[in-house]
Amino acid sequence: MIPGLQTKVSESNVPSATTIVVKSDLVRLTGSTQVETIGSPLLGNSIIIYVTPVDGNVVLGTSGNILVGATLIQNRLYTLIFSKATNKWYIHGVV
Repeated sequence: MIPGLQTKVSESNVPSATTIVVKSDLVRLTGSTQVETIGSPLLGNSIIIYVTPVDGNVVLGTSGNILVGATLIQNRLYTLIFSKATNKWYIHGVV
């Protein structure tokens, strides 16, 4: 999304797994498998995604590229930002 311009948010369902690959802005996370690594074709840049687990709570672990682990609560929306400088995903401060 580009500030100041009219843009559309893309949305997709992604099955939870140890490693997931996201290709949209809004990720509807299905299943309940713990996620350790989030990949994206755009990881050469800093990017923002929005994640909502839809089938139950999902744990984000820290053994991959997620900086701080958290339990994502079903049907709540979470903002994740990928930092190119640290090569890690940061979860919005309120979890």
